[in-house]
Amino acid sequence: MAKYVFITGGVVSSLGKGITAGSVGTLLKKRGFKISNLKVDPYLNVDAGTMNPFQHGEVFVTDDGAETDLDLGHYERFIDETLSEKNSITTGKIYSSVIAKERRGDYLGGTVQVIPHITNNIQERLIEAGKDLDILIVEIGGTVGDIEGQPFLEAIRQMANRVGRENVVYCHVTLVPWLEAAKELKTKPTQHSVQELRRIGILPNILVCRTSRPMEDDMKHKIALFCTVPSEAVIEVKDEATIYNVPISLHKQGLDDLILKYLGLEYKNNQPDLSDWERVVDRYINPPATVKIALVGKYVQHKDAYLSVVEALHHAGIYHNVKIDVVSVESEDLESGDVAEKLKFADGILIPGGFGTRGIEGMLNAIKYARESGTPIFGICLGMQMMVVEYARNVAKLHDAHSIEMNPATLHPVIHLMSEQEHIDNLGGTMRLGAYPCDLMPNSRTAKEYGTLKISERHRHRYEFNNEYRGRLEQAGLKIAGVCTERNLVEIVELENHPWFTGCQFHCELKSRPVRPHPLFAGFIGAAVAKKK
Repeated sequence: MAKYVFITGGVVSSLGKGITAGSVGTLLKKRGFKISNLKVDPYLNVDAGTMNPFQHGEVFVTDDGAETDLDLGHYERFIDETLSEKNSITTGKIYSSVIAKERRGDYLGGTVQVIPHITNNIQERLIEAGKDLDILIVEIGGTVGDIEGQPFLEAIRQMANRVGRENVVYCHVTLVPWLEAAKELKTKPTQHSVQELRRIGILPNILVCRTSRPMEDDMKHKIALFCTVPSEAVIEVKDEATIYNVPISLHKQGLDDLILKYLGLEYKNNQPDLSDWERVVDRYINPPATVKIALVGKYVQHKDAYLSVVEALHHAGIYHNVKIDVVSVESEDLESGDVAEKLKFADGILIPGGFGTRGIEGMLNAIKYARESGTPIFGICLGMQMMVVEYARNVAKLHDAHSIEMNPATLHPVIHLMSEQEHIDNLGGTMRLGAYPCDLMPNSRTAKEYGTLKISERHRHRYEFNNEYRGRLEQAGLKIAGVCTERNLVEIVELENHPWFTGCQFHCELKSRPVRPHPLFAGFIGAAVAKKK
């Protein structure tokens, strides 16, 4: 039977529960335990797929095609494991399942209620996800006191009885704010948050206190006294220069020892080797040079809309031992004016994914500038499609070329709707989702970067390269570097006589890791470094 670490949050959202959960997973995995992470999102959506990036940030896609919360991206990057649909639970999934059972008559005419039917369904999913594991780390989204999160908190409260109190640890992430007027840290928000948690029957074992200033021992003792935890179980997490220092900081304070002690597992003689993470942090904080990357996108106002892309850039920067200065450029701002003047600062340009017509002409202008000036450029999903459109218009002389997503009446639909998407009405969970194989061309730059001819990457799109134009574009010099052979879908395009002009239909950022950057990001940043030199 698996043991469970439940991570809850209080006072405010965005405290870093996901980073805490990922860091705990990193430490426990490095101590030899078989672990995984699971995210509970209390929103009523079945998944994150139909959510606006301005509200929710990016959608993280798993190999099996689940559209999930961005915290699963944190988990994969921290624990270096491939997660799946079962690592994400939402209120929408739970209620859909329970209502479907009721419609089938599975409850034998009984009244269906939150307790026990909803809470049992939650627990069964947690137990299923914990199969074959030593420890499952479960993050409960939202904040203690949120009405939509109450069934999940009740479910994890009951888990202590269901699997045994000795097999459960409750870790509460809370805020110790600095009050500028008083010039001191305040503990009352933490006290009230823990009181709210205890009111529903959960007594936290460990408190992770987010703070902008160092906490004195007296303050930790005070929190411990009022919240009924040992002083050593009050863990301080200050704002860090990089999130990748959090596992190191938590280990120094003995968080992993505490968790294993409470779970009754051996913890004294198998200390984790964090040398790879120390190297990541050192290279992130102390690089000898800086490379500027223009991120030209549609949702740059939201810091989490391109989270995995930004992290993948930093991973490649760590690999090349340079600091990556990501400069967000709203694509609409490039639709007029001197584009060269606006982008001349960039050592490289990245065009990420997106949907809809807004800002598209700005992306095309950025691509044209990069192609003509020799600036390294990397296009992902929509970015790759717009690279094809720009090349078709300005090099292959198909002047009206476009994607039918933006212009259904275009005379040259070089990007068109996938055949299986033509009669789909529901938007949720119906795109081409998840991992698909891709064969690389032996003489391509992409194959050189990967070091193999067979790859598998994750997708999230409805539109694709139109094979009717493949011959004309290849004759004009656009190289097809990767194809999904089983479907004859063009996945990667590149230019040979350019420092780096590469576009991929898939979302390669989703597989990048701080200790192992994605090959295409490493190649792109390598080209940007070369341009800067």
